[in-house]
Amino acid sequence: MSIRDYLTQGKPLLFDGAMGTWYAAQPGRAEARCELANLHTPQEIAAIHRAYLEAGCKAVRTNTFDLSGDWETAEKIIRAGCSIALDAARPFGAYVFADLGPAPQEGPLSPGAYYCRQAEVFLAQGLTCFIAETLPSGEGLWELAQYLKERCPRSFLLASFAVAPDGVTREGLSGRALFERAAALDGVDGVGFNCVSGPRHLLEFIRGLDLSLLDGKPLSVMPNAGYPTVLGRRVAYRGGADYFAAQLADIARSGASIVGGCCGTTPAHTARAAQALEGLSGKSPSLPAQPRARAEVRPGQNRLRDKLAAGKRVTAVELDPPADDSVDGFMEGVRALRAAGADAVTVADCPVGRPRADSSLLACKIRRETGVEPLPHLTCRDRNLNATKALLLGLSMEGVHNVLLVTGDPIPTQDRDEVKSVFNFNSRKLTAFVSGLTDHGLSTPFQIFGALNVNAPNFAKQLDLAREKEEAGAAGFLTQPVHSPQALENLARAREALKGYILGGVFPIVSHRNALFLNNEVAGVSVPEETVRRYEGLGREDAEELALELSVQAARAMVPYTDGWYLMTPFRRVALIARIMEALRAGGDPGLAPHN
Repeated sequence: MSIRDYLTQGKPLLFDGAMGTWYAAQPGRAEARCELANLHTPQEIAAIHRAYLEAGCKAVRTNTFDLSGDWETAEKIIRAGCSIALDAARPFGAYVFADLGPAPQEGPLSPGAYYCRQAEVFLAQGLTCFIAETLPSGEGLWELAQYLKERCPRSFLLASFAVAPDGVTREGLSGRALFERAAALDGVDGVGFNCVSGPRHLLEFIRGLDLSLLDGKPLSVMPNAGYPTVLGRRVAYRGGADYFAAQLADIARSGASIVGGCCGTTPAHTARAAQALEGLSGKSPSLPAQPRARAEVRPGQNRLRDKLAAGKRVTAVELDPPADDSVDGFMEGVRALRAAGADAVTVADCPVGRPRADSSLLACKIRRETGVEPLPHLTCRDRNLNATKALLLGLSMEGVHNVLLVTGDPIPTQDRDEVKSVFNFNSRKLTAFVSGLTDHGLSTPFQIFGALNVNAPNFAKQLDLAREKEEAGAAGFLTQPVHSPQALENLARAREALKGYILGGVFPIVSHRNALFLNNEVAGVSVPEETVRRYEGLGREDAEELALELSVQAARAMVPYTDGWYLMTPFRRVALIARIMEALRAGGDPGLAPHN
């Protein structure tokens, strides 16, 4: 019977349980890599397959989840894994699924090419059922689906994502969004979730999904046996088999027609699950899906968003956070900028990798004490997803609903012996994570901005990255300073290529020394040599007058390509920024009305 025919019978298909954790629990195998056992001790892998089959499962996965290392060895592991699984399943009439783990992020092949190369070997061994499991994203999935349908139209592909209890993957992506996209993909025959979460949390998660989006495709759920604990030097899962089986039955009642186990599950879990699933139908959920609360944008809640949406020009001004705990001067600067007409004040997150007052805490203070819309920068450095989400929830509670997401500067070299840079994700993944929070705990969505380097030598690459940020949820971009004709030309290209708002960067150069520093020590800034020479020999007042002239000239030149300006305050010279804004207002710009 084909896998599709089996799934039309109306009874759940029970998969096996964990291979890796069960293998590691065997004497002397705690540190061994189970996939290599296909080559060195195949009888041990065969015994594990048989134990699950004897417990009552109807489908097993090949022992090929982790194929890291050289391709020659990986190919041998696949061939041996297929032979072992097929031999074990044959007496039981069970299905064998080719098991593909997450594609490596850094490697010679793209995720799609990585999967297709494996699939070619699996198909050559006679396997037509595939499960791509524990996926943190959908990268490579479409290429795999397309390849399988071209090479073997009767193939069956199950895509299974790994989400934490909050419904987010380790790459910060929304499990709900991944489910919806995968369900719509031609060539993906089933969609589901496995690993990371225990059975109760996955049950609660799938009850919030719109299963009608599957349009007849099966839902698959294979949770862990609870959560790991450390016993001595060994990681163990203590979730009981009876509890697991009862939850798996509820998962089947809630709409899953493919169920099984992941980390920590054993043949005992599978045996109890087989008993609990007797007589159940996997076709129609008997429990209603829980309605989900969607984040909403309400008028007046985010004045920066409202003004941009109304087509009015905005002015955001960056003010560096203090390097100590003296905040009075900083707050005086915020008030002066508000009076000069700034729509938002942006605060960098430890610029140049040096510790300064926290941008998010300052944003909350700005909002509470001045009413100015703050735009804190959030970097990918030194926070994991939990810390980032906690911070964003706090910002939202304080009424801060605009953020600028950037990769962040690395720690300076001389400090790296004591302080290490920790980058858990890039700005595109962080954007997707923040955007996905609208489905996971936010009542008001964030308006997300990204950075755009108009001074980059390969600007086409910058545009590609910006498009990825837009796809991930970015509403607009703040650019690096525009000092050259090339930067202005790139800004015009960005206007044509991007859908989001663009705030053009203006940095007033205040001295010859400042110009040299920007050109030689600040990434993403390019000052023409002609401009550098104009500052030679100028005193402070004359240099500031030149800064005023050049900044206003640059700001006016970028008007056709932008929705506003992003003014960067040099050395806390708030008065200079106020003069620039006054000059622009005198030139007839309607977006610079002073505030009372």
